[in-house]
Amino acid sequence: MLKAHYRPYQLNFRQPVLTSRGAMSVKNGYYLLVTDGERTGVGECSFIEGLSVDDLATYDIALQKLCAAIETNRLSQLPDFDSYPSLLFAYQCAMLDLKNGGNKIFFKSEFTRGNATIPINGLVWMGGKDFMLQQIAQKLKDGFSCIKIKVGAIDFEEEVSLLNYIREQYPAEKIEIRLDANGAFTQQDVFQKLEALAQYHIHSMEQPIRAGQRALMKEVCASSPIPIAFDEELIGINHPEEGSELLEITKPQYIILKPSLLGGFGRCEEWITQAVHNNIAWWATSALESNIGLNAIAQWVFAKHTSMVQGLGTGSLYTNNVDSPLTIAQGSLQYNTEKHWGHL
Repeated sequence: MLKAHYRPYQLNFRQPVLTSRGAMSVKNGYYLLVTDGERTGVGECSFIEGLSVDDLATYDIALQKLCAAIETNRLSQLPDFDSYPSLLFAYQCAMLDLKNGGNKIFFKSEFTRGNATIPINGLVWMGGKDFMLQQIAQKLKDGFSCIKIKVGAIDFEEEVSLLNYIREQYPAEKIEIRLDANGAFTQQDVFQKLEALAQYHIHSMEQPIRAGQRALMKEVCASSPIPIAFDEELIGINHPEEGSELLEITKPQYIILKPSLLGGFGRCEEWITQAVHNNIAWWATSALESNIGLNAIAQWVFAKHTSMVQGLGTGSLYTNNVDSPLTIAQGSLQYNTEKHWGHL
């Protein structure tokens, strides 16, 4: 007989982070805990207000329904996960953790044994030029060879100037630059801005325009001098045939998988299948999860045997994150088996 309950959390950013959707100073979510009396599995319900498609107005009710379905073993009464993709991610993780002994090991591998690492990008948040340069300098000092820069929230000319400065100091052979516009460009300026940015040898441009503009996105993917990566474009697409149609019509060069926003690992596996079929590469990123969710995503990514640099370095953003074996060294995520998990 299983018992299930959930617990809210609020993570505090070390300093407010700025995206094209505005500033964030805290991150709210829930932990889902499932126990058989001896072992406890944990999953994280991680959503981002204004980005996730989760129905936050009824989220507590859905959590209660999920816990009741788990405890009564009436899985036919699970909530509609299309309306709560982060809940499906948490459910999958909690049950996997419980099945594997309740030690937060979801996919056993050389990574969880501490013998292998995952290369990740260093994330640079939007802000004034000096602030962004300071972040970049620190990322390079920390050994990152790939940095991801959020663009679209400050003056575009300042952003171009910033990239020019970076490239004067660090050629493309030394530092890979990925850009993320979070949909900030418009039909009127997207082509001009992509042309202006291309001279700085950019690896990829993530979500240059707002999601849902399929005809325009098809044109952008076909003509952009910078390879295009889909992120928000995938959110809210719950059925394989729908995803397949999107990729076949628009033909991006990359897709970016966020399990907590897309509905867990199963749906991400479907996206990978469709991407491979269309000769599209992929990588995964965390979506402001605590170390609980980040840990699960990292273990899943490692099990996929991909050599692509991943976006899994957000755990250090918070002052009150859960203590974990996850560490970052020389631009890679590691699982330090000598460290222990803290209490939720």
